[in-house]
Amino acid sequence: MTAYLNEDEQVEALKNWWRDNGRSVVVGVVLGFAIIFGWQGWKAWQKSQGEAASSLFENLLIQVANGNREGALVAGKRLLGEFDGSIYASFAAFEMARLAYEDAKPDSAVGDLEWVEAHAPDAVIADLARVRLARVLLDAGKLDQAEARLKKVSEGFMPAAVAELEGDLAVRRGDPAAARQAYGRAVLAAPNNALLRMKLQQLGKGDKSA
Repeated sequence: MTAYLNEDEQVEALKNWWRDNGRSVVVGVVLGFAIIFGWQGWKAWQKSQGEAASSLFENLLIQVANGNREGALVAGKRLLGEFDGSIYASFAAFEMARLAYEDAKPDSAVGDLEWVEAHAPDAVIADLARVRLARVLLDAGKLDQAEARLKKVSEGFMPAAVAELEGDLAVRRGDPAAARQAYGRAVLAAPNNALLRMKLQQLGKGDKSA
């Protein structure tokens, strides 16, 4: 509206503007308040969810420390079921996999780690799950599956651990040349790791005539 309109013209113009735009203004105001209060509600909900997940994970760790594995598994399964997008759920699955591995239940450990790989909140956690999966699968003699997991690991992630696993895989397949190369990369990435140096030394220098 222009400032040059007289009072009657201003009233009429306001009526016309309200008729044409009033509904959208009301909707906009309502949506604005909904967004503001909805966002605040969402943040409050997220905070409460995070606190609940944290509490459950803490309970899991307490159960583990007390030797109550059944109690730990109950807390872990609740986390996986109710807070599957939470970092605490991934941590719980890692812990459940560790317990399963210690109890000589490799299939359960694989299942828990595969859950992390599928539900990880970021690439770092997913890659960590793949590295641990490769180790468990390698120990179980599932060499092709272990290799497939290693190939999915992001470039540059835990280079010493990945190269060591590649060396272990090559040893299991009877390929000392590939194992030496892999262990060599691992030593370069972690020069102070005595175990890596021992693995490389045990393979010797290979056939010099080759």
